[in-house]
Amino acid sequence: MLNILLIGIGNEFRSDDGIGILISRKIKQLNLPNIVVIEASGEGSELIELWKNQKFVIVVDAVNSGSKPGKIFKFDVTEQSLPIKFFNYSSHAFGLAEAVEVSRKLGELPERLLIYGIEGKNFSFGEKISEKVIEASDHVINLIIERIKIEQ
Repeated sequence: MLNILLIGIGNEFRSDDGIGILISRKIKQLNLPNIVVIEASGEGSELIELWKNQKFVIVVDAVNSGSKPGKIFKFDVTEQSLPIKFFNYSSHAFGLAEAVEVSRKLGELPERLLIYGIEGKNFSFGEKISEKVIEASDHVINLIIERIKIEQ
């Protein structure tokens, strides 16, 4: 059986930025077999260390591309680059998109790295996640569960 690493990225005190953390906690509560769930801030060097030597990694994060709140994006970064503009709200100069490209250049990307992004609306300080983002998170959880079933 393939072990899967799920990384939920975000800051639960910056409104919609907390959606990756919320999703990771909901997935963890399901006690799915062969899945390790980790919460991360999104700092690039931390992410590189987390997914180093992993075969299959799923990352969940909020995005800020200018699309409608709640829109879901899926990137298979083993096949394509991650658009940096989607993750430009991060407080990290070296964040997710940069970590992916550094890992690619070093030959240290996981064999499979899927990133699910949910378009956020509000990234200001606070703990309330927008309704459209919450609704989208339920769909992303279902997509992740389906992906896990396919891989196992």
